[in-house]
Amino acid sequence: MARVVPSHEGAAPDRVRWLSLAAAIASITAVGVAIGLGIPLLSILLESRGHSATAIGFNTAVAGIASIAMAPFAIPVAVRFGVIRTMVFAIAAGALSFAGFYFADHYWMWLPLRAVMHAAMTVLFILSEFWISASAPPQKRGLVLGIYATVLSLGFAFGPWLFAQIGSEGFAPFGVGVIIIALAALPVMIAWRESPDISGHGSSASFGRYVFLVPTATAAVLVFGAVETGGFALFPVYGSRIGYSEADSALLLTAIGLGNVLLQVPLGMISDRVRDRRTILAACALIGLAGMVVLPMVADNWYLMAAVLFVWGGVVAGLYTIGLAHLGSRLSGRDLASANAAFVFCYGVGMIAGPQVIGSGMDIFGPHGFAWSLALFFAAYLVLALSRMIGR
Repeated sequence: MARVVPSHEGAAPDRVRWLSLAAAIASITAVGVAIGLGIPLLSILLESRGHSATAIGFNTAVAGIASIAMAPFAIPVAVRFGVIRTMVFAIAAGALSFAGFYFADHYWMWLPLRAVMHAAMTVLFILSEFWISASAPPQKRGLVLGIYATVLSLGFAFGPWLFAQIGSEGFAPFGVGVIIIALAALPVMIAWRESPDISGHGSSASFGRYVFLVPTATAAVLVFGAVETGGFALFPVYGSRIGYSEADSALLLTAIGLGNVLLQVPLGMISDRVRDRRTILAACALIGLAGMVVLPMVADNWYLMAAVLFVWGGVVAGLYTIGLAHLGSRLSGRDLASANAAFVFCYGVGMIAGPQVIGSGMDIFGPHGFAWSLALFFAAYLVLALSRMIGR
């Protein structure tokens, strides 16, 4: 049975393994660019074809279903075939499915393509984050994960900016996405000899146990998955319905990404110095809630909206970064790898809940149902985090 251990018991090295970190971060960042490009691209195309926000939300939520379905199998597959081989295969599957969206004309055809693409992305995230955590010493885990989140956020920020430049017409955005995903294989191949070994130590605990073993971390990523996926997918629709152009909405998404870039390293460093990371997680959720309360009030002013989203996006991303650091401080070895899979599993749950709740909220309450729906997720997490801290 898995047990929670202090960080000093973990199997992480005493020094940072920079080649491993560089390979894992570079690979997953390339995927982040493609996702940042693909999510608004696909939503805009569905909107242009006359589909409702609920339909767009459901299409996006299929990504979460795929993540949930794939997460329990990622570690067993990697144990069987090796981390590197599994990652390269996932990259190939992701690139091919991304190209498929251009050739699929019907709404229903996009559902299996979403499933394949995000199942592959789930494997990449699980293995990359385990690789990163295994390469970071416990006393610098927050800093290392902050660097990882910063670079990944650059990828997510660059994706919408790239979309704003390319637009949604023709094969160009799909071709660029395929090339970017394919490039993710290069750093993985370069660091082939540095791949982490997950075939040795581990426990017999069921996958479900890892979901609830460190609940403040897994709930944090569930909320972040809902907010990020639902927000990114439906923000272009929200922006369009309150009067912004396609390019202006994409640039507001870029503002969120840039906030992520600037705040993840400071948040990670702070998390290395606090006794209980849950206090920072609760603070991130509180700021996330406040940002969504304010958003409808500043919606008429693009610059104020960009400023709010810049701060909001950077702090809210801390739910992922600090949640992952909190998880890494409690588990080690193959238990950590399995917990990383559970972490991404919960992200997938959020990917299902977020687009559906936000899309339905917009259909029922109008455009500002976008912000109100997001606020519900932050409020629910605050209740959980505070109850866990008070209970302890």
